[in-house]
Amino acid sequence: MAETLIEIADIAKDYHRGKVAIPVLSEISLQIEKGDFLALMGPSGSGKTTLLNLIGGLDTPTSGSISIDGERIDKLTQGKLAAWRSRHVGFVFQFYNLLPVLTAEKNVELPLLLTNLNRKERKKRALAALAVVGLQDRASHRPTELSGGQEQRVAIARAIVSDPGLLVCDEPTGDLDRATADEILELLQLLNREYGKTIVMVTHDPKAADHANHCLYLDKGSLSGSQTA
Repeated sequence: MAETLIEIADIAKDYHRGKVAIPVLSEISLQIEKGDFLALMGPSGSGKTTLLNLIGGLDTPTSGSISIDGERIDKLTQGKLAAWRSRHVGFVFQFYNLLPVLTAEKNVELPLLLTNLNRKERKKRALAALAVVGLQDRASHRPTELSGGQEQRVAIARAIVSDPGLLVCDEPTGDLDRATADEILELLQLLNREYGKTIVMVTHDPKAADHANHCLYLDKGSLSGSQTA
């Protein structure tokens, strides 16, 4: 029997404009199994990224609960939540957020600067992560010397360098052409299948969602249906 990694119970999320509460998510309940690859789809403004940010611990719900691997992350203080994110979650965004003055290796190494690892071990892990995404030979290249697909691979290497169990991906192929996007999606499938990463991915692209194991749909802040991809 598959083990539940993420358990979301009756969460709601409101934002405030002055004194006016703007509801974004309403009564979302969801379970995600360890080792799953889930795509979240829905129109703009449906709450996909908000839900992703809650799962990744970048935001907290207005009400309801979020448990990940048995831990109630909605109860953590901001400091403890930041520490939890650094240990357990890797983030991949549409825009790669690489530092242009650093090489690929140094960009990948950045999350490890928050650990007690020495320089030699950080370098070893950064190169290992680049090898996983097929870019060990580009370790000394800066972002301006890489293609968009290569930059996203570096960003994925950075996301996995701390060996988190969960990857949250917000439109990871939104800035790429079809062929390059498919290569990135196949890499995510590899990380899911061969390395056991649980992946939650927001996308507007049905072809991207086809690479996931399951697809859930959000509409006006509520889950409206699901299917196996």
